Amino acid sequence: MNTLLTNAKIATMDESFSIIESGYVFISGKTFKQIGAGAPPQDVVQQADVTTDLKGKWIVPGLYNTHGHAAMTLMRGYEDDLPLDRWLKERIWPFEGKLTKESVAAGRDLAMVEMIKSGTIGFLEMYHLNMDDFASRIEQVGMRAVLTRSVIGLCPREEQDAKLNESADFAARWDGAANNRIHTMLAPHAPYTCPIDYIERIVDRARSLSLPVHMHLAETKKEVDDYHTSFGLHPLDHLVEYNLLDDTSWLFAHAVHLEDSHVSILAKSKASISHNPMSNLKLGSGIAPVMNFIQAGIPVSIGTDGVSANNTLDLWQELRTAVLLQKGMVQKADAISTQQALRMVMREGANALQTGQKGMIKEGEEADFIVVDHTAPHLQPETQLHSHLVYTAVGSDVSDVYVQGHCLMKNRELLTLDEEKIRYEVNNQYQATVQSL
Repeated sequence: MNTLLTNAKIATMDESFSIIESGYVFISGKTFKQIGAGAPPQDVVQQADVTTDLKGKWIVPGLYNTHGHAAMTLMRGYEDDLPLDRWLKERIWPFEGKLTKESVAAGRDLAMVEMIKSGTIGFLEMYHLNMDDFASRIEQVGMRAVLTRSVIGLCPREEQDAKLNESADFAARWDGAANNRIHTMLAPHAPYTCPIDYIERIVDRARSLSLPVHMHLAETKKEVDDYHTSFGLHPLDHLVEYNLLDDTSWLFAHAVHLEDSHVSILAKSKASISHNPMSNLKLGSGIAPVMNFIQAGIPVSIGTDGVSANNTLDLWQELRTAVLLQKGMVQKADAISTQQALRMVMREGANALQTGQKGMIKEGEEADFIVVDHTAPHLQPETQLHSHLVYTAVGSDVSDVYVQGHCLMKNRELLTLDEEKIRYEVNNQYQATVQSL
C-alpha cells in the first residue's frame, strides 16, 4: 500500500525541529519514502494507492508511554485517596485477585482505545496476567509495545524460579514479534517486593538474553525509609553493591526519592528514567528531580503509570504536568524548553523502549505518526505549533494515527478496535469483579 498525505503542516521533530509549513508525505509500505514542501510531484501522485488532503492538519511523530499497567484501566477511580502502600494492599491487590481472563482483556482493550485516540503509538506494559493473550491482541491491533511479565519475589525459591522462567520464556518468545512492533524486557516489580538475590538472578538472565530490565525504583519515601531500616542502605545503592547496573540497560520507573549521589551513579550507567508525574502526585509520592536527571545527561521519558493511579492515559496532560512541575520546583521559566519536552514524549520515549525508531518524521524511517486537527480554538493562533503541543493540546485533538504506515484511526474512528463493544464489556466486567469481592 502506497499512501499519500497532502496539504499538511509537518513537524519533523528532527535535530533542528524543522517545520514544513505546507507539504506532503508519501509512504511506501511501512516507510516514509518521500517528504517535501508544496504539492507532491506527479510521479508520486501516480504511485499512490490512497491520497488524503489533510487541509492544513499537523503531521507529528507519535507518542510513547514508557511505564504503565494496561489491565488496571478497569480500576479507574476505584480508589483516589490513599498512599501507595495502603492503596496497593487494601484496594488494588484484592481487586486484582478477582480479575478473570475476560476482565483483564477488557481493561487492556480499553487502554489501547484510550491510547490510540490520544495519539500514543507505543507503550510499555508491566504486568503478570495473561501476557501471551495481550501480545497476540497487540499483534492484531497494530500498536507498538514493550511487554514485561513482571515478577514479585516474596515467595519460596522454587516459586521465584518458576516466575523467572515464565518471564524469560515469554520475553524470548515475543521479542521482535508482530513485524518488530513488539519488544520485551525482564521486570522485577520493585526492590521492596523482590529480594536482592532474586533481582540478581533476573539481571543475569536478562544479560544472557540481551534484554533490558524494567523496575519501579524509589517511588515513595516510605519504601526508601523501610529499605534503609531493613538493609541499611538505599535500594539503588544495593543494586550497585551487587554490580547490577554494570553491562545492563535499565529503565527505572518513578525514581522520585534519589540523592545527588544516585544521580551521578545513574549518569555513568546505561539507565534511563520513566517519569510519571501525575501518578506520583495523586498518590502523594512526591516529585522526581527531573532537572537533575536532565542536567546529568540521564535520558528521561514520560509514563502514565496505571490508570488506577492516574485516571488518564492522555500523554499530552502528562507531559504538560511534567514540564510545569519542574519549572515551578526550580523557579526557572526556561528549566525545560518546549523542544526538550517534545523529545521526552517522542524521541526519548522511542529510545527508552528500544524500538529502533527515532521518533521523528524523516525519509527512510518507519511511518509512525499522528495527525492533529489544528482547528480547535485552544490551538489558535495556529502558527505556534511546538508550544501548542506542549501547553494546550489534548488527546481529542488527534484525528488520525499511523504505525508502520498502517492507519489505526481515521477521522477519530478506530479501525482495528470496536470501541462501542469494548466500553460495554468493560462496564460489565467491572461490575462482575466488584460483586465478587
